[in-house]
Amino acid sequence: MSGDAALVDGYDAALFDLDGVVYLGPVAVVGAVDGIAELRRRGCTLGFVTNNAARSPRAVAEHLVELGIEAGKSDVVTSAQAAAHLLVARFGPGARILTVGGEGVLDALAESGLQAVRSADDDPVAVIQGFGLALAWQELNEAAIAINRGAYWVATNDDPTRPTDRGLVPGNGAAVAAVRFAVSVTPEVAGKPYRPLLDDTIARLGATHPIFVGDRLDTDIAGAVNAGLDSLLVLSGSHGPADLLAASPESRPTHLGDDLTALLRPARVARSDGDDWVVDGVTARAERGQLQLHGSSEDPLAALWATAQLCWAAADRGEPLEVAEALTVLARFRSVGDGS
Repeated sequence: MSGDAALVDGYDAALFDLDGVVYLGPVAVVGAVDGIAELRRRGCTLGFVTNNAARSPRAVAEHLVELGIEAGKSDVVTSAQAAAHLLVARFGPGARILTVGGEGVLDALAESGLQAVRSADDDPVAVIQGFGLALAWQELNEAAIAINRGAYWVATNDDPTRPTDRGLVPGNGAAVAAVRFAVSVTPEVAGKPYRPLLDDTIARLGATHPIFVGDRLDTDIAGAVNAGLDSLLVLSGSHGPADLLAASPESRPTHLGDDLTALLRPARVARSDGDDWVVDGVTARAERGQLQLHGSSEDPLAALWATAQLCWAAADRGEPLEVAEALTVLARFRSVGDGS
């Protein structure tokens, strides 16, 4: 860690992914309730950003309030809203849009002044496709027919799966792929890792230098990179140390934390020392292609963050380290408390 200033002090807003960062389904992530309350107490501008198009911003805000987190509908931006904004910008208010999805998609269209229709025979100028629990096969048929007739196609997001309390199930991307088999074009996608959702959020908040907090490298962190934002990867959700060490340049976070309360602590700083990387007293180096760790730190993530820098630099040189072996070295280093 470096200095006494909190990480968030270097930014004018904090944007949060929801599932895996703020909550895990029906329960709040450990530290999220108190962490967000403290950020609000400090006067931080906050935004909640979700690829999930099934629920309206009001419904998402109500869930946050149920968990003890202060939030209103204006604090929440969904991929359905971003998709609707793309369509109203292209076709103008009142345009007829064939709608695939549930309440969240319909709410976003109405908010943007667009007219939702359900049949390709209603002459829609475009198709919006988002997730809905009651999705029927006929909706996919109508979407394919409309697209093949020339309707523009926007997907709220293309996540192939979505997490549930019983495990992973098909996400909106699976339904988008089903339509894609029947048409000759690909959709414009509004949600992460594409820019529209984050651009919408930044514009709404009036932020100029926000940080994005996420738990997935492929959507959250890659989305931040695409939007030119700094990011904080938290280990409270989907992706963990193995994913971090193997991250490609387009999905590498700026900062690392156990959870979103890392925003309230000093930034974890990595510095290069020749081919070595040093974080708060821990040095990571490669010897004959294998990770070596030396030193000690009171920061439990120092060794992981130093190792990530080393692995990324090695991969960029075309000399990648074996991630499984690196994880073994990390586990051994933690078990003895130092690398001596």
